[in-house]
Amino acid sequence: MSAGGPGVAILTAAADLLGEGLLWDGGADRLRWVDIERRLLRSRGADGSERHTRLAQRPTALVPRAGGGLLVALEGGIAELDAPDALDAAPRMRVALEPDEPATRVNDAKCGPDGRLFTGTLHEQGAERACALYRIDHEFGVTRAVDDVTLSNGLGWSPDGATLYYVDTMTHGVDAFDYDVRDGTLRDRRRLVDVAPADGLPDGMTIDADGCLWVALWGGGAVRRYTPSGELAQIVALPASQITNCCFGGPELRDLYITSARTGLTAERLAAEPHAGALFRVRPGAAGLPAAAFGPAAP
Repeated sequence: MSAGGPGVAILTAAADLLGEGLLWDGGADRLRWVDIERRLLRSRGADGSERHTRLAQRPTALVPRAGGGLLVALEGGIAELDAPDALDAAPRMRVALEPDEPATRVNDAKCGPDGRLFTGTLHEQGAERACALYRIDHEFGVTRAVDDVTLSNGLGWSPDGATLYYVDTMTHGVDAFDYDVRDGTLRDRRRLVDVAPADGLPDGMTIDADGCLWVALWGGGAVRRYTPSGELAQIVALPASQITNCCFGGPELRDLYITSARTGLTAERLAAEPHAGALFRVRPGAAGLPAAAFGPAAP
């Protein structure tokens, strides 16, 4: 195991209350992410230029859409957005999730290799096992895939598409499922990684080209790399405690971008963490995989 690793570049001001939802948009050569609590879609170009758009609902995750545009996970469901860089961007809601549960909201979302979207919910008052993980098919049909979820978070697939990795944060670890690309069903749930509470809470996640898992640790000030067998292989230490998500990007997908949050920190903690809420970049020696798009694969 190696610790510390390469230097950390601080790419933005410490402005995000709750940075999340990272997506490398290779077609536009831009990194996209959200600030959930400020209701912002944010992006940063290769030249360092930044853009943002404020939405009516809190956005929580971004997913590419086959044929162009994005899916945006919003607090109340899943929406489509044709022109993500338009100043008047207004996502069109396609799927409402848990509309009769005002205390829950949508959280992380990603597509599998078959173009199906998976997204889960959390309970904003912290009720245990009150939420779920959902599968959304190409025509926006919704299936409840996993029950008894407390805080649905990071998602990722093995490079061969046969395994789905999943974080329910309050279980303090990462689980694995067998994944069937023919119908999107999940089988044989098992624990892959345990995270000690003292090391933080597992949050967002990405998978690299070697099949290793990169897990952001809320309260742990780090991103950890785990092998496909669940062994800790690398720790990237960061100058903020509330690390929320990560994704690979850049021309060769060798830059690891990392979001953080400042929400909930006291004035004393913020003084000690001047970069809480910033966007970071490290070059850890691994390469990522392109984000899977929503919708059927091209024939």
